[in-house]
Amino acid sequence: MKNSCEIREISFERELNSAQYEAVMHDFGPLLVIAGAGSGKTRTLVYRVARLIMDGVDPSSILLLTFTRKAAATMLQRAASLGGTRCHNVHGGTFHGFCHRMLRKYSQLIEYPPGFTIMDQSDSQDLIHLLARQLEFTGKGKKFPSKGALSSIFSKAANTGSMVDEVLESFYPHMLEHSQAVATLYQAYNDYKKAHGLMDYDDLLLNWLQILKKFPNVRKTVSETYRFIMIDEYQDTNIAQAEMVRLMAEGTNNVMAVGDDSQSIYSFRGANFQNILDFPKMFPGTRIIKLEKNYRTTQPNLDCTNAIIANARQKFTKHLTAHRKGGTKPVLFVCMDEEEQARFIVESIKGYLEQGVDPGEIAVLFRAAFHSFGLETHLGRAGISFVKRGGMRLVDAAHIKDLVSMVRLLINPLDRLSLNRILLLIDRLGPKSAEKIYAELSSSSDPLKALSLIKSRAAWAGTVRELGGLLLSLSDQDHDLKGLLERLMEWYRPYLESKHFDDYPKRLQELQQLMAISENYEDAIEFLSDLALDPPETDDLKDARGKVVLSTIHSAKGLEWKVVFLISLCEGRFPSHFAETRPEEMEEERRLFYVAATRAKDHLYLCCPGFINAQGAGLMPARPSRFLVEIPEKFIDVRQMEKGRPAVKRADTPERKGQGRSKGDGKGTRKVSGAAVSGSYRPGDRVRHSIFGKGTITKTIDDVRVTVLFDAAGEKTLRLDYTSLSRI
Repeated sequence: MKNSCEIREISFERELNSAQYEAVMHDFGPLLVIAGAGSGKTRTLVYRVARLIMDGVDPSSILLLTFTRKAAATMLQRAASLGGTRCHNVHGGTFHGFCHRMLRKYSQLIEYPPGFTIMDQSDSQDLIHLLARQLEFTGKGKKFPSKGALSSIFSKAANTGSMVDEVLESFYPHMLEHSQAVATLYQAYNDYKKAHGLMDYDDLLLNWLQILKKFPNVRKTVSETYRFIMIDEYQDTNIAQAEMVRLMAEGTNNVMAVGDDSQSIYSFRGANFQNILDFPKMFPGTRIIKLEKNYRTTQPNLDCTNAIIANARQKFTKHLTAHRKGGTKPVLFVCMDEEEQARFIVESIKGYLEQGVDPGEIAVLFRAAFHSFGLETHLGRAGISFVKRGGMRLVDAAHIKDLVSMVRLLINPLDRLSLNRILLLIDRLGPKSAEKIYAELSSSSDPLKALSLIKSRAAWAGTVRELGGLLLSLSDQDHDLKGLLERLMEWYRPYLESKHFDDYPKRLQELQQLMAISENYEDAIEFLSDLALDPPETDDLKDARGKVVLSTIHSAKGLEWKVVFLISLCEGRFPSHFAETRPEEMEEERRLFYVAATRAKDHLYLCCPGFINAQGAGLMPARPSRFLVEIPEKFIDVRQMEKGRPAVKRADTPERKGQGRSKGDGKGTRKVSGAAVSGSYRPGDRVRHSIFGKGTITKTIDDVRVTVLFDAAGEKTLRLDYTSLSRI
């Protein structure tokens, strides 16, 4: 019975557009709703739940499956505001949460106790580590994937139904030499879980699916209990989830799947793009309704995004039209390089802030987290607060911290945190030994020299002396900042490959990006200052109020902003070069581009640099992204650099190419027989050093030695035949 006191009168036909109304009024049989970006899919689901209950359907016979608990709770709350509190009796939640409830009831059918233990990710990784040691795959002197990487490999294999070697070949080709050992460990891991009543996150799906397949009576009970099954974001389901839905709906086929094939971007999590395309095959007689009225943005933006997805090889054809009027064309900004791109974005953001746009309504989106590193320093320098979502901030990544710590030791050898971090990279050197080394350095007048002469018979002593010698030589010699980082990388790379074996190619690429950024700085002090940006407090956008949002596109899905910048739209950056040889991955790259472009409510900027810093090759010409080339010119407003603006970075000026190192007025040190002399300096002269930054000459000791009081690094005595200074 309806409770008329709780239910408001609803004119569904008036409150919904024609396509939404058609979906909401659907009664029985399979229904696939292709919901274009910003077309009101959540509204459609909510109204259908309310409509079914208002028409007398028992709420407990409705099952609403989503991918986050927050999404399910929001939908049921909104449904309750329409159809009364009885809507709270709808069974809603995530796939994993629902499977957990079912397994507590039926797990004994597959020889699991009802009180089985669920392992979280940390538990799972610890078990993998334990078994790897027992099987002697890890240990002293052995190189083997980390427990985190192994956990990811096992999860991909479980979610896609793939063999371990297939996962390695697709995602971790540099680990293929360990394929047999990883497969053996995977089997041992699964056997151990079964023997000890343990389930990990993926087992919740797979074990419930196993029960549905093996026991027809369970399928019948479930089908009779849940007469209406509704799934949100169906394009994100994996093979197991799609098969699970089919089996649970056996006998009624009352399944409503809502999703957008054009926004299927999570294959790396196991999502199967084919699921939404094959829904009509899995459920014969499927009714297909397309939601094509967009409530988010304006028609000029939609003309562009429609063109982006039009070239997708497989799709449900749709053409989004705007409910809103007016609007301006998306801007394609063609710039010289990523440095110019960053300056353009900062100046554009300043303009919007001056117009009164809330910073939280501005977003910069990118394909990979490291693409924003250079932009971050520009935003920080301009005093523009931002929050970053998806991937780590530059200085939060372990490998970036390692290299930065070595630079900090050159400036201050008694930086305890930096010294401890670097020493603990060395095999067999533990915290106690690190403390003893620090104590010895702190009692020395020349800490780096003391480090190079450290006295110990321990196995690590030779490596520590080598490190000390490297730092000592770098502090005495003249290097530009990039050259300095390259020397440090030579020492650090073996540790990078050993300690981050599972993903060191990706980390190496990020370190190369750090070096490219360093070319824009004259000294280490300024470089480190710009890197010291405030980290975001949380990944939740509710705390992004008053801050510009930087986000990977994957983390931006489902969100929207007034102003959106898409950066580094060139081949190799977007699409990623990893997709070059895999047509299905290239198609997902196209969908990812579409998702990014559809986040903009008012203003969309597409940024295309002509040069990028390529790993190991420096500044290289870049071709515009193939996805940009496909957009008809009539749909975009093309802009280029304004005349008179710098065309190249400082890194490309003659001074940086060895045609003269002096800066400012050109009155730096003069050379006699290849050696600099101190006679050109007087106490009180302001100078700059490539590592220590700005300082003041306090004393000229002899022909080649001067004492400098640096603003940040303190007093240093320098030999001008090993290093050079630039007069400010």
